[in-house]
Amino acid sequence: MGNHLPEFRAAARLLDRRRFLTRAGAAAVLAFSANLPAAGAATARRLDPREITEDPFTLGVASGDPLPATALIWTRLAPEPYTADSGLPAGRIEVEWEVAHDERFARVVARGTAIAHPEYHHSVRVEVPGLSAGRFYFYRFRAGAWISPVGRTRTAPAAGAPAGRLRFATLSCQAYYHGYFTAYRHLAAEDLDVVVHLGDYLYEYPVAADGGSRKYTDRVLPAHYNSETLTLEDYRLRYGLYKSDPDLMAAHAAHPFVVTWDDHETENNYADETPENDVPPEEFLLRRAAAYRAYWENQPLRAPQRPEGPDMRLYRRLHFGRLAQFDILDTRQYRSNQVQGANWQVPGPESKDPARTMTGATQERWLLDGWKDSDATWNLLAQQVTFAQRRDVPRPDFKLSMDAWDGYTASRQRVLDGAETAGVDNLMVLTGDVHVGYGFDLKKDFDDPGSATVGTEIATTSVSSDRDGAERPANWSNLTSANPHMKYYNGRRGYTTFALTPDRATVTFNTLTAVTTPGSALTRAASFVTEAGAPGLTPA
Repeated sequence: MGNHLPEFRAAARLLDRRRFLTRAGAAAVLAFSANLPAAGAATARRLDPREITEDPFTLGVASGDPLPATALIWTRLAPEPYTADSGLPAGRIEVEWEVAHDERFARVVARGTAIAHPEYHHSVRVEVPGLSAGRFYFYRFRAGAWISPVGRTRTAPAAGAPAGRLRFATLSCQAYYHGYFTAYRHLAAEDLDVVVHLGDYLYEYPVAADGGSRKYTDRVLPAHYNSETLTLEDYRLRYGLYKSDPDLMAAHAAHPFVVTWDDHETENNYADETPENDVPPEEFLLRRAAAYRAYWENQPLRAPQRPEGPDMRLYRRLHFGRLAQFDILDTRQYRSNQVQGANWQVPGPESKDPARTMTGATQERWLLDGWKDSDATWNLLAQQVTFAQRRDVPRPDFKLSMDAWDGYTASRQRVLDGAETAGVDNLMVLTGDVHVGYGFDLKKDFDDPGSATVGTEIATTSVSSDRDGAERPANWSNLTSANPHMKYYNGRRGYTTFALTPDRATVTFNTLTAVTTPGSALTRAASFVTEAGAPGLTPA
C-alpha cells in the first residue's frame, strides 16, 4: 500500500471491502492512519501563536462559495510549506480574523477567532455571518505577530434579487511541472464577481528538482516532490508546493473561488472506486480518502463538504439572484467505469448502455430536481469533461472519448431531457479537462446537424497543462470538420471570462503565448454571444 503508515496498512487489512466503504469504517481507518482522534479534533495541546518565528501565511488566503449573507474565508498556517509538518508542532493555534468594508480595515464589520487544528494541517476556515448581500468585503488573518495578505471577496445577491449582471471566469488543469501559472496573474486583475475552477487543481505526478518545464535556476525543489502522491502526507506536501505559487495566491486573494475536482487531485482517470491501475480496492480507497482530505484542507469549502473517509459530497448549488444558478457537479466519485479504459474508441452497445452513469443516480436526481425549481435566467452546469459529442475524424469509422460524456451517452441524454422537461431555456455547460478551449452548440440530436440547438458548452483551456500548446493543434482540421456544432477550438493556455445579463451571455476566450517562460502577455483570442431564449454561439 505504497508508503502508508504500517498501522494504516494493518488496519485496512482487517476491513473487508463492504465494511471499508461505510463512512464510519473508512473514517476510523483514516483517523488511525494519521494518528488522529476518531471523534473530534480538539485534543492537541494549545500553542502560543507568539512563538511562531517565521511568516505562517506563505500559502496566502482564499474565499469561496459566495452566499448572500455569509462569506467563507480560508488560510493555512505553514511557515515551511515544503516540509511535512509545514514548520509547526502538533498543537492548536488560535488565529484572529477580520472582515471590513475597506482594504485598510478602517471600517471593520466583523472579527473573531478560529482554531487551526493540527489534525487538519493547521488549515482555517471561517463562515462569516451577518454580511450584506451583493457587495465586496476585505478580509485578513493574524497569528501572533504575523498578519496575512489581504483578500477580497464578494457575497452573492439576495435570493430572488432582480437580474443584473454577473461576471465570472472558468479555468482548469494546472500541472506545476508543465509551466508557470501566469494565467492567474492576469486573472487577479480582472473585474470579476467569482471564479469557477473546474478541476485538476493539483496533479499527482512527480515534480523534478528544477520544476520541470519551469526550469528553475534560482531554487531546488525538495526530493520528496519527485514521486507520485499516494499518502496523506504526499498530498499535503503537494498542495504546499502548488499553493505557494505567487500567481495562484494573487488570484485567490482577488476573487472568491468555486471549486470542483476532476481526476488528478486523486489519480488519473479513476472512476468511483475503480483506480487507473490494477491495485487492491482497499489500497485505492485509502489513497482516495487521503486525497479528499487534503483537498478539503486546502480549498475554500464550507463545512458540508468535509469528507468522511473516502466519501465527500462535493456537488452543490449556488444562486446569484434570479440571474444565474450554478450546479456544481462531481463526475468522478460516482461514475461507472470507463469502457475499454479511458481512451478513444469506436462507440458500441456498452458505451450506450442505459445503466451507465456519469453522475450516479442520487446526484442526477438532485440536478434534475434543482432545475425544476430554478427561476434563474441562466442555468450553468459546472462540471469536468466534454459534454457535447466530439468525433475524432470526419469519417464513418470515427472514435469517441470514453472518459467524456460520449462514453456515457444515455446519462447525457437523461440530463438533456431533464433540462427540457424542467423548462430550462438557457443551459450553459462549463467544462475543463481537455487543455484546449472549445465552444459548442448543444444539439437535440448530435448526429443531425440540423436538429435544434438546446444549449451551449464552453470548455476552458488549461492554466499550464500540456505546456505552451498551439492556436491550431494537430487535430484542429479533423475535429472542426467532424463536429459542425463545434464553433471554436484553440489550443493555447489561458482562461475564459463570462458576462451575463438578462438578455445575453458574452464569452471571451483568453490565451497566453507561452507558459514555459514567465510573464506572457494575455490575448483576447475570441468572443461569442448567446442570446437568452435563443441558444447557440455567434461571434461577438
